[in-house]
Amino acid sequence: MNTTTLPQRQARVWWREPMMWLVVGGPLAVVVAAIVTAVIAIRGADPVLDTRVATPAVQARNHAASPTVPAPVPAKP
Repeated sequence: MNTTTLPQRQARVWWREPMMWLVVGGPLAVVVAAIVTAVIAIRGADPVLDTRVATPAVQARNHAASPTVPAPVPAKP
């Protein structure tokens, strides 16, 4: 019988293992992208508009949505 031994692989440190970076790299990229997106959203937030004030554009939009003809104003005698 042949008693040759197979060469043993040396154990590598975990950060030098390519499969570890394939497994951890995807979720890590998603977390970094989410943080970048949150920073962009917070820094570039639009100001809150006061909707109680009816501007001409809002009045025109509302009129276009339900085009009712206003009642004529009676003439003063």
